[in-house]
Amino acid sequence: MDPGGSSSRLGDQRDPHWYIDSTYASSLKVSLRLPTRQFLEAEVKMPSGHIDQPVIEDNRDGTVSIKYDPREEGVHELYVKYNGEHVQGSPYKFHVDSISSGYVTAYGPGLINGVSGEPSQFTISTKGAGAGGLSMAVEGPSKAEITCHDNKDGTVSVSYLPTAPGEYKISVRFGDKHIKGSPFVAKVTGEGRKRNQISVGSCSEVTLPGKVNDDDIRSLNASIQAPSGLEEPCFLKRLPSGNIGISFTPREAGQHIVSVKKMGVHIQNSPFNITVHEQEVGDAKKVKVSGTALKEGKTQCENTFSVDTRNAGYGGLSLSIEGPSKAEIQCADSKDGVLAISYKPTEPGYYIVNLKFADHHVEGSPFTVKVTGEGSNRQREKIQRHRDSAPLTEVGTNCKLTFKMPGITSFDLAATVTSPGGVSEDAEIQEVEDGLYSVHFVPKELGVHTVSVKYREIHIPGSPFQFTVGPLRDSGAHLVKAGGGGLERGEAGRFNEFNVWTREAGAGQLAISLEGPSKAEIDFKDRKDGSCDVSYKVDEPGEYRIGLKFNEQHIPDSPFKVYISPAAGDAYLLEVAQFPDSAQVDKPTQFYIRMNGAKGNLNGTVISPSGKTDDCFIQNIDGDQYSVRFMPRENGVHNINVKFNGVHIPASPLRIKVGKDDADPAAVHAHGPGLGTVKTGAKTDLIIDTCNAGAGILAVTVDGPSRVSMDCTEVEEGYKVRYTPLSPGFYYMSIKYNGAHIVGSPFKIEATGGNLAEIGAQETSSVTVETVQKVSKAAQKQGPVLPHFKSDATKVTSKGMGLKKAYLNKHNQFTVHAGDAGTNILYVGIYGPKGPCDEVQLKHKGKNNYECWYVVRDRGDYIVIVKWGDDHIPGSPYKVEV
Repeated sequence: MDPGGSSSRLGDQRDPHWYIDSTYASSLKVSLRLPTRQFLEAEVKMPSGHIDQPVIEDNRDGTVSIKYDPREEGVHELYVKYNGEHVQGSPYKFHVDSISSGYVTAYGPGLINGVSGEPSQFTISTKGAGAGGLSMAVEGPSKAEITCHDNKDGTVSVSYLPTAPGEYKISVRFGDKHIKGSPFVAKVTGEGRKRNQISVGSCSEVTLPGKVNDDDIRSLNASIQAPSGLEEPCFLKRLPSGNIGISFTPREAGQHIVSVKKMGVHIQNSPFNITVHEQEVGDAKKVKVSGTALKEGKTQCENTFSVDTRNAGYGGLSLSIEGPSKAEIQCADSKDGVLAISYKPTEPGYYIVNLKFADHHVEGSPFTVKVTGEGSNRQREKIQRHRDSAPLTEVGTNCKLTFKMPGITSFDLAATVTSPGGVSEDAEIQEVEDGLYSVHFVPKELGVHTVSVKYREIHIPGSPFQFTVGPLRDSGAHLVKAGGGGLERGEAGRFNEFNVWTREAGAGQLAISLEGPSKAEIDFKDRKDGSCDVSYKVDEPGEYRIGLKFNEQHIPDSPFKVYISPAAGDAYLLEVAQFPDSAQVDKPTQFYIRMNGAKGNLNGTVISPSGKTDDCFIQNIDGDQYSVRFMPRENGVHNINVKFNGVHIPASPLRIKVGKDDADPAAVHAHGPGLGTVKTGAKTDLIIDTCNAGAGILAVTVDGPSRVSMDCTEVEEGYKVRYTPLSPGFYYMSIKYNGAHIVGSPFKIEATGGNLAEIGAQETSSVTVETVQKVSKAAQKQGPVLPHFKSDATKVTSKGMGLKKAYLNKHNQFTVHAGDAGTNILYVGIYGPKGPCDEVQLKHKGKNNYECWYVVRDRGDYIVIVKWGDDHIPGSPYKVEV
């Protein structure tokens, strides 16, 4: 067994490769590749609970053997640690049986673990078991084809092919009775698997009666309800006739109700009734698929098959391919309505093809395709480390968030913390050591805080951060963050670094893998506060993929694609001078590069927020200094790549703010029922509040067991997102603003209820909106934000003659006692026949006890108002006679 399939350097030691000779045996031998055994520990836990010590032997050929002669029958556990950390797969379970027991036994790695899309094998021994029928079954997240081979020596070799990660239950029966250990539970991972998907829409279009102009379209939203009650968002569009119509996927025949609303109110003639005929409903059974590429394929070339949906009604076609490489997918629509779909894998192995029409599998899907041919010889390296829960923080304690960002000055860093109540305060930044910084703040309330860290007024990678004060409300891979230069670009022959923050995700296993043209050396440094520093070094330039998994699930945005440039050489000599803090649209901007003696070719490109790339104009000023000029065409953060002999200079990419880019992901918040537990087949929604977050690009993506119909419309406080899940399970909603996750994103959403679509591979749905600037009514009254007080005005008492009777031109006095009423502000106002009185004075005597006196100049009836915060105290307003 080789559970890791990879190794990595840690100092000058290597993580091991394991080979277990038997998992159901009378003796055990485990082999591993290891340069030295001095960092290796092993022990066996017996069925009785006692611990036994196996023998570790150095084979003096680059491998080490662990041998163990068991003394008890039953399930044993082998614990193997290297450098104090469990190796991948540890503890290993194995069953010990008496050789002459006469029982049917099963053993092999396929009973313990496996990899999605790769055959898992085990062996069944029936020696001495007598006559009886042998039967097997595999149950799990996907169907698994089973093949058996009789070895004619009393043993049977069994292979099954799981097509999705998860837990599989393997039942082996002899004479209709489970054998010892059955049902076995095997954990199948998606290790090293890559997925690609495409969707091809095919929607029914219906014209709406009446005239609706373009301006109205943006503020309208529409939904369609089927006879069964299934309600989904549908899309409004201008049809070639000039009328407005709706576009939707019919799921059942009969009378449908279409509701079109503006700001929550039906427009004229809404709701509309439309009829869907049987032949219009998408039927996956009527889709015809042909071509050998769904059975076998070749690497490095296009493998084509055809899909005919002409007689299948209206429905979206979705295709996903998962396997050892991310296969490029092409889709061509021929004139006769038949789709030609091709895929181009770069690695041999088994690929799983999910092909769905109208959210149901076509006949034969998912297809298992065996791809043969030459691979790209990519090398894979992996390490795994256990992450403990970070210490709990409380109100009033010092909270810390650390990050590594080498090559900058702390003078250009700034941090703010926003409490759950919406109060923002500056936070302190300290330089712990060269390039390592920590943000410090003392929270005043429990809950999720937002920590924004900016370098030159631009969020650093990973910011804004979620920071929970008090107990964590959730845990899991979706709450892990990663960011840093080493996830954006790198250089061959030197260590490239990035940060991983697991604090919000709780305890678990963090796995870091690198795949590319050469083997990687990976180093890991735990900062013991829920964050860690990862560095890696590779020898060859080229494109690498960095996978980050937490408890065997990819973290958000993983895997990361990183281009490693050749060793910098003289590029390190180059310096940037007079780089501007900001720039303006359509006005040339320039800065200077000092060569410091380096000889070679200098070039520069500028990448705008929309992704457009433009060349910079480079001119020699004098022998050793060059000017770099560019003309920004849009607002937002631009990246400027400056390369010397094709290699980034140390400061590249440089980032600059153009125009008034006030799009701030830290100021965007999401709330609503669509972020909680939702029901399949029921339309749900959420509000994304973009008030005071500036104008930017809002992107919402939902990953889950089914595609979701989703739309996004403008509302007063921001944008409303509506969607309908079709299958039960967990969905992950990513909300990004100008490319950065908002706090809490991705949100984990559980859908319950019946299954309205067939489950296959994970499916992705997305919507993107260019937002307009929104300002909340509260923010229009510019000024500081009041703290959130906790108080009870009913516990305030007051006494004194000044609350009953007052005298002209004298100090009229009363006292207010708020010692038991919590914290708030005391307001006192006195109003008479001719307006406010001339003079009111208030003095705090300590412990929320106040003394008040006032002077009046006119006779008549006065009103004395005493408020503790927004609430009148008991007796207020008082009527006073002068």
